[in-house]
Amino acid sequence: MKICLRYLGDPGYQQGIGQELGVSQATVSRTVDRVVNNIVAQSNEWIKFKTTNHEPMEAKRQCMYKFPAAINVIDCTHIGIPKPNRHGDEYINRKGKPTLTV
Repeated sequence: MKICLRYLGDPGYQQGIGQELGVSQATVSRTVDRVVNNIVAQSNEWIKFKTTNHEPMEAKRQCMYKFPAAINVIDCTHIGIPKPNRHGDEYINRKGKPTLTV
């Protein structure tokens, strides 16, 4: 699971992630494939879209982060960082800048 989370959190070269975590590129590939397929298999239970006018208001009320205008929370904000010396190319986003996804 750690391998998949590392890859999904900052998808880069599987070989570089494997070296960082002490496993082969093939292990990274197989692990990501298995975990993602299991998530997709459970997606109907885990991912729910609001279908009535009442549901977004209820989600807002229950939001654990208590953002005043939030009806849901979505991850993946890019935070600018200095390019790391080690595996630095893995941190380059689609705009060519080094970032971490949080």
